[in-house]
Order: sequence, then C-alpha cells, then structure tokens
Amino acid sequence: MDCGYFAAGQCRSCPHLAVPYAEMLARKEAACRAALPAFDASLWQPPVPSAESSFRNKAKMVVSGTADAPRLGIVGAAGQGQDLSDCLLYPPSLRAAFAPIKDFIRALRLPPYDIARRRGELKFVLLTQDQTTEALMLRFVLRSTAWLPRLRAALPELQRVLPALAVISANIQPVHQAIVEGEEEIPLAGASALSVWLGEVPLYLRPRSFFQTNTAVATALYATARDWVAACAPASLWDLFCGVGGFALFCAPGVRGAITGIEISPEAIDSARQSAAALGLSQIEFTALPADAFAEGQTGWPECVIVNPPRRGLGAALAAAINTATATRWLLYSSCNPASLAADLARLSDFVPRRARLFDMFPHTDHAEVLVLLERRRSDEL
Repeated sequence: MDCGYFAAGQCRSCPHLAVPYAEMLARKEAACRAALPAFDASLWQPPVPSAESSFRNKAKMVVSGTADAPRLGIVGAAGQGQDLSDCLLYPPSLRAAFAPIKDFIRALRLPPYDIARRRGELKFVLLTQDQTTEALMLRFVLRSTAWLPRLRAALPELQRVLPALAVISANIQPVHQAIVEGEEEIPLAGASALSVWLGEVPLYLRPRSFFQTNTAVATALYATARDWVAACAPASLWDLFCGVGGFALFCAPGVRGAITGIEISPEAIDSARQSAAALGLSQIEFTALPADAFAEGQTGWPECVIVNPPRRGLGAALAAAINTATATRWLLYSSCNPASLAADLARLSDFVPRRARLFDMFPHTDHAEVLVLLERRRSDEL
C-alpha cells in the first residue's frame, strides 16, 4: 500500500508499512508462536489475514486547526495537528464523510480544542461504519455542553448532505488529559444504536460500545470460535467479558443448553440483549457485572467458558477460579496481548493446549489477536 502520509513522515501509525504484507504476517505469527511455546506447531491453524487497506470500520480523528480550517487526524510528534482525511485504512465510503463534517465545523464556526492553550471546544470526531450498509455513527467529543444548542440546530443540514448518518451524539470530555471520551453521552439525532452486520448476525453498537476495528477479521474470529465450540458440543457456556455479545451469539448453535454472557458495561449488555432477541436466541442470558465478581463463589460452572479480557489478561484470581472449576472442560481464550495470555496460561495449569490461531486485526503493526482452545487435562495426561 502506497501511503503519502507515511512516505512524507507525517504519520507512523502503521510502523511496518514498508514491509511486504506476507512477510509481516509471517513475522507476526512467528512472534506469537515464540510467546506461546506451549502450543507446538501442529496446533496452529493458518493465520487469518486482513485486507491491506480499506479495512477499518471506525475513525478516531483528533480535531485541530481552526474553525475556518479544521483538520481531522492525529497530533504529530511536534504537537501539531496532522490531517489524515485521505488515510487509505478507511474505505472510500467512510473517507467521503470527512469533507462534509469539516464543512459542518466551518459553517458552525465550532472551535477545535487547542491542546497547548487549553482553549476551544471540539476535541475529537469519532465515526463508526457498518460496512454492509455503509450506515454511520457520528460522535462529537466536546469540552463542554456550551455548543450543544447550536450543534443541534445545525444538524439537519449535515444529515441532508450526509444521509448515511444513522446515529449522532455528543460526548462531553472536560478534562485536559489524553482521554478520548468522558462519561456523559448526549443523543443528538437518529437511532440509539448502529446496526452492524457480521454475516447473518446483527450487532447493535451504542455510542460507547466497544467493537473490533476490522469487521472482516472480527467475523472470522467469531466464526472460528463458533466452529471450535460446535466441535466440543458443550452442554452449557459462559462468555466472560462478552462486550456486545459476539462470541455468545455466534457460538449459540453449537451449545446444547444455556448460555450466559457477562460484561461490566450495561450499555453493551443492552446491545447484546437486542441482538439475542433479533435472532430469537432465548437460551442466552446477558448480565452487566464484572467478570471476576460474577465468577467468585460460583458453584455451577458450565462445560465451556469463553474469555475475551482486556490487554492486562484475566489476572491471578479469575484464572485460579477457572483452573479449579472442574466442571469446565473447555476454555476458549481470545487475547489481544500474547504476553498476558502467556502469563494466564501458566496459571491455567489444569488445562492443555488444543488449538491456536492468529487473526491480523491491525495489519502493518505489531498488534496480534490470538484465539486459543484449551481442554482440561485428562487423567492420562497427568
């Protein structure tokens, strides 16, 4: 992929862009195998590659410049805003939204936030796209609520020139810190959630919901988990750190009984419940709780557990709870950090590796998403 920003030294978000993609993917898989030596070569399935460009379904754009000449992109090493409106990681239909949004900022004379002077209002523009329908969710991250009346009044014109907008909201982030968003989200126009389709499975993303950035590779991740679970045919399943429910929803056909999804975010749980209802999956129950608090003291563990923890991993307490839950035969672990995965595998001493696979969510970077399947150690493996 030929990137003008990279060639000019204006952006290094894709540090390995100069490396041929096949070589970079091979390097990434080799690094994952080295980090997870318990999985010998025979257990690794072929890695899932990404498209080299146009794969991102969301854009987190720092707003810089002035109200008359806004820039959407990043803050460079020198502290100056760099416009990335033509970044090839975004599909053309998403890139096409940047110009109307800039026109909207200019027409409204909405001042970008100046980091050095701690002045201005608009900090970020956050865009998410369903790559099936090309519908968009737009979020304005503002310093305060002062501009909301003018923002609301001007939105009909933005909706006219950008009809793909399905959800529009404002997030209030008042502190001068490197934090993308605050706790307060204010709906402005459109629906309450963006429908994102992964094959036949709809996910409903509310403004603060987490979702993988690469729709095609995320679909392959969930589909692989579905196939592995179906081969295990468990009687029951827990999906811990379930987010908007992707693993539970995909794996439901291969589970013979009840499924429980646990996620700390009530907003994500609302989304997961909406998807389950749309699919008619009455055997799934989603609950808003921290995963470790849910697992603590449980006596009726399921036959299969799926975990998708944050970068820090499961931690000692939750890993120990899973390790000693003898009713749980199968464990699927989806990790965005092979180092924390390796640490957790050491704690899960009662399980043995069965399968592993790399999913290249972020090509041109060192980021690696790995899915592994573990089985509780049998008597003949003690």
